[in-house]
Amino acid sequence: MSSDTKYILAIDLGTSGPKVAIVSMLGDVLDHEFEKTDTIFLDHGGVEENPDDWWRAIVKAAKRLLSKNLVPVSDILAICCTSQWSGTVAVDKSGHHLMNAITWMDSRGAAHVKKITNGLIKIEGYGITKLYKWLKLTGGVPLRSGKDPIAHILFIKKIFPDLYKNTYKFLEPKDYLNLKLTGRFFASNESITLHWVTDNRDINNICYHDDLIKMAGISREKLPDLKLSTDIIGPVKKEIAQELGLSESTRVVMGTPDIHSASIGSGAIDDFAGHLYVGTSGWLLCHMPYKKTDLFHNMGAMPSAIPGKYLLINEQDIAGEALNFLKDNFIYPEDELTPAIKVKDVHKAFNAMAAKIPPGCDNLIFTPWLNGERSPVEDPYTRSGFYNMSLNTTRAHMVRAVFEGVAFNGKWLLKYVEKLIKKKMKIINIIGGGAKSDLWCQIHADILNRTIRRVKNPIQANVRGAGLIGSVALGYIKFDEIPERTEYDSIFKPNPKNLKLYKKLFKQYQAIYKQNKNIYKRLNK
Repeated sequence: MSSDTKYILAIDLGTSGPKVAIVSMLGDVLDHEFEKTDTIFLDHGGVEENPDDWWRAIVKAAKRLLSKNLVPVSDILAICCTSQWSGTVAVDKSGHHLMNAITWMDSRGAAHVKKITNGLIKIEGYGITKLYKWLKLTGGVPLRSGKDPIAHILFIKKIFPDLYKNTYKFLEPKDYLNLKLTGRFFASNESITLHWVTDNRDINNICYHDDLIKMAGISREKLPDLKLSTDIIGPVKKEIAQELGLSESTRVVMGTPDIHSASIGSGAIDDFAGHLYVGTSGWLLCHMPYKKTDLFHNMGAMPSAIPGKYLLINEQDIAGEALNFLKDNFIYPEDELTPAIKVKDVHKAFNAMAAKIPPGCDNLIFTPWLNGERSPVEDPYTRSGFYNMSLNTTRAHMVRAVFEGVAFNGKWLLKYVEKLIKKKMKIINIIGGGAKSDLWCQIHADILNRTIRRVKNPIQANVRGAGLIGSVALGYIKFDEIPERTEYDSIFKPNPKNLKLYKKLFKQYQAIYKQNKNIYKRLNK
């Protein structure tokens, strides 16, 4: 098909807000608009967002984007959504949400998920019989930290039984957006994965499994039916088309969670081709032709958005968000000591400050475990810190230490990713907001000791991936054509002068976790 004049409206609902973009059928992002939303932090590990805020932000961003008249509205053939993953929206039969969305950072369900994973004989806290069944059928196990949707649902069931009873379906954020767009209740094969109730052994026939649903202690009728990421689930509702300013003939493609869309938008489509994401959180993933799990380091191959392929899934809770934490709590805190003048572009200033500090940061080490960690250790109790501070430590040291600490965390993950796939990732594509920094990309190249290849417009990888899924759904492109359509703007090679220093510091980085994990557990349990 000719793809010169047709487009997808791609929506990426991130933790900090939605990005709405116009994407060509070949994956070119014409432009995007972003609208910030708020995250609500509660006691006892609660982290929520308001779905009404999501929708208001999406409408505002979409209207701003479409008002630019970049393309005729009639040439936008479909909408495809991607979103933050591992969240839960409880909705009634009319499609109205019954409470705030529980996000991927929420751990209030930990006690409840531990009850369903327990057993007489345990491995890593899991009952051995249950562990075997989950690993055999799904390729993974529920996080005992309580951050999976299965834990969210159990939390609602136990703490808010009336709300659980009144819930028609529990939906992932992306699937909630599709409900808003079409009025239809579906999940994609990969968005449902972290509920741990599907049989993933046959990648071409993902389906709910009665034994897993029984083990989870949740009701099948409260879970949505399953679709492929490329399925067209219907036209957009008339009133929604009018609200967004789209044609009523616009179709809605099922879409996929952010990890999966980023994998496609990064161009790392081929088996074992790696991509590194440095955004709010972080991950290091690759597609695989088979199912394999590393229980001890919390990673495994799960259904991907590409038919016939698995995706090696892992996630690190905090990456770029550590810089925001530094900015909000140490640089510009809202307290009596707040400076009267703020730098216009604080991240540009961060880069300039960090560049003045030598590699290795004068042996100052930062650990980015501000919200616990998922991979390569599942540890909700571990916490962040600056180690080896002295009277000579400056704010510039702290900024560079954050850059390096996030990269050390990535190297920690790389170690076990390569062990699982039994291959060395010689070239790794990098995406996400953190990838905009040349310095941070070079630090990653030096610490990981790998060539880092930056995808052009790295912050647009998710919407690009969503747009390409829409294009595949409409028959304009095939998944295996995407790598040749992916552009890179810079390549960062390891600096041999820094390898020995970073190797030494990485050993100390790992030692910090090993020697302090029990202290963190005693303090935070």
